[in-house]
Amino acid sequence: MHIKFVGLLCLIPFIFSCKNQNAKEKATEWHTKKVAEASESHNTLYDIEKEQGWELLFDGKTLNGWHVYNAGAPSVWEVSDGTLHRNPQIETQNNEDLLTEKVYENYELILEWKIGNRGNSGIFINVQEKPEVGTAYQTGPEYQILDPDHMDSDVAVKKSGCLYGFSPQENEAITNDGEWNRTRIKQMDGKVEFYLNGVRTATQDFTSSEWPEKIKNTHFANYPEFGRATQGKIALQDWYFEVWFRDIKIREL
Repeated sequence: MHIKFVGLLCLIPFIFSCKNQNAKEKATEWHTKKVAEASESHNTLYDIEKEQGWELLFDGKTLNGWHVYNAGAPSVWEVSDGTLHRNPQIETQNNEDLLTEKVYENYELILEWKIGNRGNSGIFINVQEKPEVGTAYQTGPEYQILDPDHMDSDVAVKKSGCLYGFSPQENEAITNDGEWNRTRIKQMDGKVEFYLNGVRTATQDFTSSEWPEKIKNTHFANYPEFGRATQGKIALQDWYFEVWFRDIKIREL
């Protein structure tokens, strides 16, 4: 009995020591997370990114480098808290898809986005800006962005990360309401890959013989110049809903 009692006394400091250690680990974990969140920076390039050839398409402060399709300065897009924001309070008669000034052919594009409740947006690639062509989607294939609560969210070819209207997600990629998501688009010699939150969701060879056939089976067949180019401008879609973009970076390959 005496031996058991002594053994129990020896265990007490050990138990308290473990509790204190756990408390320290939790405090350290909380502190580390808090510091990381507080020091998180956006719309900047690290030295290694600069060495790898990355460039910022959005500086987090201005709309420099962007303009409305077939127009000039936007009225519905604004810079808000370091994001490129589509203000839903402003209504316009026409969509104001926002385009890069430059044309890109072989490149890798990364960015983060967040979509408003039941919202719909997208990223157009290989856009041909011409006065006789009314909108960006009439020439440029689209990386779809859709809120999970949107009425079309159950349509396989309209889920986020899809090549809109052509193919469902190659691999399932989940998005949640009100959360930031990460997009990666890579195009090389007319072959494109879409990624959503690290998951590859679409691939397409715009130079293949099957691509024109795919177009014929969609409503895009009504637009003679759709999907014909393997270079062009990049556009952020204005579809009246609220959407935010940040950390928009590109490197030419």
